[in-house]
Amino acid sequence: QVQLVESGGGLVQPGGSLRLSCTASGFTEDYDNIAWFRQAPGKNHEGVSCISSRGLGTRYTESVKGRFIVSRDNERNTVYLQMGSLKPEDTAVYFCAARKKTVLISRCVLFEYGYDYWGQGIQVTVSS
Repeated sequence: QVQLVESGGGLVQPGGSLRLSCTASGFTEDYDNIAWFRQAPGKNHEGVSCISSRGLGTRYTESVKGRFIVSRDNERNTVYLQMGSLKPEDTAVYFCAARKKTVLISRCVLFEYGYDYWGQGIQVTVSS
């Protein structure tokens, strides 16, 4: 099993920045691709960004391209989401998710079905 814990959320003014962290513990050899999702009040989960293992790259949803950057530190078992130029519509609970490692090597996806382990979520509020 893999446990995921998000940190770094909070309240920020429009135009500001935050960095979210997702740290894995437990059987940390058992996952590969990592994604960030968010859920705003009254809305479905939305895939925000993901990062593949083994150098297969990243993905971003259109609304965050050029503003958010995802990265990973494998030695620390941590994935980061650097969020800049934040807007009120970025307000949501942000979740990280990890895919159980398999023999199939593939680029990460921004769909919930692609992930097996989930964090508890962390609130990000963008407001003046």
